[in-house]
Amino acid sequence: MRTSDFSDTADRNWRRFVLFRVLFNSRFYYPVLAVMFLDLGLTATQYTLLNFAWAIAIVCTDLPAGALADRVGRRPLIVAAAIAMVIEMAVLCVAPVGGGTLLFLLCLANRLLSGIAEGLASGADEALVFDSLAESGRSTEWPQVLDQVTRCQSVGLVVAMLIGGAIYDPGFMNSLASAFRFPGAFTQSVTLRFPIFLNLITAALTLVVALSMREPNRRSAPNTSGPDAQPRPGKETAIQAILTAGRWIAHSPLALFVILAGLLLDSVIRLFLTFSSSYFRLINLPAASYGLIWAGLGALGFLVSPVARQMVQRGSPRGNFAWIAALTLTALAGLALRWTWWGVVFTFTLGALIVAIGFFLSYYLNALVESSRRATVLSFKSVAFNLGYGLISLLFAFLLRALRNGGSAEETFGRTLIWLPMWLMLALAVLAVFFWRHVPMLRRSGGVTGDPSKSSP
Repeated sequence: MRTSDFSDTADRNWRRFVLFRVLFNSRFYYPVLAVMFLDLGLTATQYTLLNFAWAIAIVCTDLPAGALADRVGRRPLIVAAAIAMVIEMAVLCVAPVGGGTLLFLLCLANRLLSGIAEGLASGADEALVFDSLAESGRSTEWPQVLDQVTRCQSVGLVVAMLIGGAIYDPGFMNSLASAFRFPGAFTQSVTLRFPIFLNLITAALTLVVALSMREPNRRSAPNTSGPDAQPRPGKETAIQAILTAGRWIAHSPLALFVILAGLLLDSVIRLFLTFSSSYFRLINLPAASYGLIWAGLGALGFLVSPVARQMVQRGSPRGNFAWIAALTLTALAGLALRWTWWGVVFTFTLGALIVAIGFFLSYYLNALVESSRRATVLSFKSVAFNLGYGLISLLFAFLLRALRNGGSAEETFGRTLIWLPMWLMLALAVLAVFFWRHVPMLRRSGGVTGDPSKSSP
């Protein structure tokens, strides 16, 4: 195949990768996620357990999917993820309000399918695009692609959050209907499905985009000589491929550090953000403002992406994660005070930090691992993140149950906020002690630049 053909495939794939990420992640129900499930009829504990089930579904899917993507190709996994997303949204569309056990089972099916979709896409989409760039000699363009996808996701999130928050509010919908002389009155039991219906449409569009991607025609050769030689992935079983990638991560201090540091920070931030609508209700913000706040969170990618790119290119992994940790602890402590407007400021801080964490992990890991194992290693990262999130969600469910005293779900959640910075501070202290002897390596910023395909597990 001509070099120009490789370049055409790379251009096609990275553009569709951007569109896939935008459609896959711009969920119209995000600004009202917690209150939507509560308004459907679930309890706060049930909602937290559903988040645990979602994370476990990703954990159980991600590694097998990553190994499969390295063996049979990335595109089939991406298409399967889009199909799961369509079914996931269709299930939630028919969940009955106040349906008791049936409601919980359908919501559980939704969360499991959502987790499976995340697991199938995780690693495969990035690996497909990075391989496409590498085979045309353009792997150094990966930070620019990351910058582009982050910015475009910000646009998608802004649109989805504004629309999702607005159409969920029956007051806004009734005002809109009155302005257009539309008969009838909207109630919360009706409007709570509007974000779900819109997401079903974007799920169908996600599938169309996935089907239009192309499989890279060749991959960089794995290391087959020297003391660190590994068997070719094509001659390994899926289990051997997973174990080989796992051993490489365990013996690569930098890869292990960024995964564990990212895991601890991401899990706590994600836990709060999944309850953010309950927090907004707790600090007496109007429901119509939730979408505006989440739109602002989505727009943070425009600001965070160029800053994160400069940080990974100029700073050290240790220094970058130290800044993230300090800001995260400050924001969590501020949120526990439950000040109305400062609570919004600290929420924005966490939103910016989770974007930076994702950028750091994608940059460092793609630069460290070779093509033939890229999807598997990225799947390890996703599994670690979601296992961490699942475990903290389970612990949080027990904490919510222990602190429940008959008050509202929001009040119970408010009493748990002080525990989040305390837990994170302890976990980060343990991590710092564990990696103390690797401080010289973690100080280096130039060790993960250059041609990523030359670094192999």
